[in-house]
Amino acid sequence: MKSLSFLNHEFEAFPSPELALTDPNGLLAIGGDLRPERLLTAYYHGIFPWFNAEDPILWWSPDPRAIFIPGQVNISTSLRKYIKKQPWRFTINHAFTDVMVGCAQPRPKQAGTWITHEIQMAYRELHHNGHAHSVEVWHGERLIGGLYGIAIGQVFCGESMFHRKTNASKAAMAVLQQHLIKMNFKLIDAQVMNPHLESLGAKALKRVDFIQLLTQFRDEVVIPAAWIPSEVSLEL
Repeated sequence: MKSLSFLNHEFEAFPSPELALTDPNGLLAIGGDLRPERLLTAYYHGIFPWFNAEDPILWWSPDPRAIFIPGQVNISTSLRKYIKKQPWRFTINHAFTDVMVGCAQPRPKQAGTWITHEIQMAYRELHHNGHAHSVEVWHGERLIGGLYGIAIGQVFCGESMFHRKTNASKAAMAVLQQHLIKMNFKLIDAQVMNPHLESLGAKALKRVDFIQLLTQFRDEVVIPAAWIPSEVSLEL
C-alpha cells in the first residue's frame, strides 16, 4: 500500500521507494533535515530532496526515473561543430558554489527556485566532504554554464545545470560524460524526465529497474583522484 512517511530530526531509515505515492508522482516522505549523512543515505537508496522555500523538506523517488548511460548522451553533429567553434574552456570542481548559484537563478517564466539557501549550504558541505561535484564552462574568466551532482560509487546523481550562453549546459553535459567514461562510471541519474533531458538522450526506466542498476553500481570503488580539481579538454 502506498503511504507517506513523516521524518523527524532523529536519523531514521527512509521508507522503501516502492511506497512512494503515485500522485504526486514519487513523493515518499516529509520532514527530517539535510545533514550530509541523511542526504547520502537518500541518494544511496534512490531518493532525493526537492521542495520550494515555503515547503517542508520533501523526499522523492519517482516512477519512471530519467537516466543516462555514459557513452549514450546525444551530442549531435551540429552541437559538436558549434562547441568546437567556441573559445570555451572546461573545468571540474573549480567553482562548485558559483555553479550552484547559477543553477539557482530562476528560469524564464519561473517565479522562484527550489535551490534555496538551505539546499546550497547542504550541498556545499557535501562538496567539502568530497561527495558533490561540479563541471564548469568558461568564456575567458566568465562562468557561462555548468552542472553539479552527487557521486555514489559508480553512479553520478545529477542535480541541476544552467547556461548563460547558448549550448553551454549541453557542453557541460558532454564534459561530464567524457569524465565519467574515463573514471568507469556506469550510470547517470537524471531524476525526472523533461524535454531538455530527452533531447540529450535520457531514457525513462521503471523505478524498480533503476533501483536494480543503482544497487549494482553504488558500492563500486572509484579511484581517489577522480574528482581532483582540474582543467580538461573536451574531445569531440
